[in-house]
This record gives sequence, structure tokens and C-alpha cells, in this order.
Amino acid sequence: MRPHRVTSTRVVYENRWMRVHEDRLEREDGSPGLYGWIEKPPAAMIVPVDDGHVWLVEQFRHPVGRRFWEFPQGSWEDDPVASAESLARGELAEETGLRAASVELLGRLYFAYGISNQPVDVWRASGLEPGEPALEETERGLVAARFTIDEVERMVRSNQIRDAASVAAWCLAKTK
Repeated sequence: MRPHRVTSTRVVYENRWMRVHEDRLEREDGSPGLYGWIEKPPAAMIVPVDDGHVWLVEQFRHPVGRRFWEFPQGSWEDDPVASAESLARGELAEETGLRAASVELLGRLYFAYGISNQPVDVWRASGLEPGEPALEETERGLVAARFTIDEVERMVRSNQIRDAASVAAWCLAKTK
């Protein structure tokens, strides 16, 4: 089965965080199609583990109108050429204040490849030293907290952690 063919593409919306595309397609059977998708820069997700504990952040997520626990994560729209490791270390420090002696790349996931091309590199951070967070304006109200591994397991099983990428990152961190 061959993939559909893009016959035209246009950017229908753009801001500093994303670009929304609309692609006109020709499907395998020749019929026309339309596909909208979001272009975003690569992101990092960090699983900070130290001394039998894990750090999570809780923040408000506008599209669903609630606060959720998740692993520190983000992208640098203003520095799209930053190395993946620099991004991971920077996001960890920005959101939690933690500095990691060691970071290990666990794998690459996609947040939602049905609607976006944004990859997320998942890192395990260890040898954590405390520091002051440097939250961005959009992260106002973010809270960082330390949990035991058993508590994180319970939070995943009880659906208290609902961020799909965080759940997947936790699976990667436990198996590698």
C-alpha cells in the first residue's frame, strides 16, 4: 500500500509555538482528501529518579481545563538548534530547579503523530542536586514534588497521571 500523495500544502495558522498545516491529498484510490496537522519543535521529557524517589510537576493544561501531574517536559521554540541533552537538562532545571549529574537517553516518542509531527526524547536524570526553578510565564503556578517510586506506580495505575507521554516515559524508565 503506497501512502497518499500531498498535492498542495499551506500554513493556516502560526505563532511562536506551532504552525498548523492543511494538506490536500490524493489517496491511493485517487480520491481527494484533506489533512490538518500541527508542526512543533522537538521536545524533551525527563524522568528524574534519585534515591528511590521520582520528581513530577503539576500544572494547568488549558485544552482540558485541569491540573495534572506529569514529568518535566518542554521544547525551546527560541533555540530550535539546541542539543537534545541541553534541552533535557534545561527543562529539568527550569521546571524543578534540579541539576542532574547524569542524563541517559531512553528513547524517542511522538506526542500524537496522528495530529502532530512533534517528537519527544525521553531522558532519565540522576545524581540530582537542588536549585531554584526558572519558570516561564506560561508555567506560572507549576508545582514540583518528590514521590516514592511506589507512589508513582499507584498514580499511574489509578489514572491520576493522565499524560500519555508521561505514562509511556515511565514505562521506558522502568524497563531500561
